[in-house]
Amino acid sequence: METFSLLELLHILGAMVLFGSGLGIAFFMVAASRSGNVALIAGTARIVVIADIALMATAFVLQPVTGLSMAHIAHIHIWQSWIAISLGLYAVIGLLWLPGFWLRLQMREMAATALAAGTPLPERYRRFMRLWYWCGAPGFIAIIAILYFMVTQPEYW
Repeated sequence: METFSLLELLHILGAMVLFGSGLGIAFFMVAASRSGNVALIAGTARIVVIADIALMATAFVLQPVTGLSMAHIAHIHIWQSWIAISLGLYAVIGLLWLPGFWLRLQMREMAATALAAGTPLPERYRRFMRLWYWCGAPGFIAIIAILYFMVTQPEYW
């Protein structure tokens, strides 16, 4: 397999992991939180943080490495194409993911503490959940926009 094809495969797989794990994390966190079951919320939050580190962070690093490498091989100047828009959106995603990840860490700790103490979740958990949603929703829209550019601009490849 030639280098460009390998990079393209890794780039597409990375995009799938970002999209799929982001959607899965959101679904499971919302579903668990809506249940009100502190044990379920604590377990889900623990697993979601692991998925964030193992899947999201890895794919997040992989995307610019593979994308910029492909642009270099194809002799595309990244600031004169749709790639520049994608990089800007990618920066927005990163700026939203970081506080979202911190919020998930805090929610995980609140749920574990409430479970250990046998108490309900504090109101702060619900506030953090709302903040987390407002970090995630625009980031998710930005990922969809980048995927749109990837699909509709194939003539660059």
